[in-house]
Amino acid sequence: MTELAHRFVEGDPGAPVLLLLHGTGGTPDDLLPLAKELSPSSAVLAPAGPVSEHGMARWFRRLAEGVFDYDDVVKRAGQLAEFVLAARERYGLGDRRLVAIGFSNGANIAAAMTVLRPDVLTEAILFASMLPVPDPPAHDLSGSRVFLSNGEQDPMAPLASNDEFVELLRARSAEVTSHRHHGGHQITADGVTAAKDWL
Repeated sequence: MTELAHRFVEGDPGAPVLLLLHGTGGTPDDLLPLAKELSPSSAVLAPAGPVSEHGMARWFRRLAEGVFDYDDVVKRAGQLAEFVLAARERYGLGDRRLVAIGFSNGANIAAAMTVLRPDVLTEAILFASMLPVPDPPAHDLSGSRVFLSNGEQDPMAPLASNDEFVELLRARSAEVTSHRHHGGHQITADGVTAAKDWL
């Protein structure tokens, strides 16, 4: 099993399982309050990013701020996908609906999984995400749904990169909902409300 340190909390089997993916320097507990807001009765699966950057947990390596190591993105998206499959088995989740919720670096690994491993992840809520890989395989994503919330003043996840990702998803037939707010690199109250409606 592809083991990642993680926390699992069971919930209502009728509610979606939430895969919580923290931002750089975060922990599995970071998005628990957000999960409670989005779907209070859901089970949560919250792994820890396996890559250390100056002691901060991340999901994949980067070469500089905003410059991803794309080979590592692909490798780590595969690692996370295998972890999710193993966790389904381990916790008896069967074919329950699973929705990834990610912020920043966590949103980017969820984005990568969405385009690289649609066999594992078909639904994602992405806060402050960017295009995760420049030229992913042309998988048919017609069964996938993606919600993206991005800030117009976000220096770390520029809208141009996010727009490119939205176009890429739509070109592969994914169902995309794009939400914009006036802020920066953050999760906003109206973004959470929109995500909850989407969910």
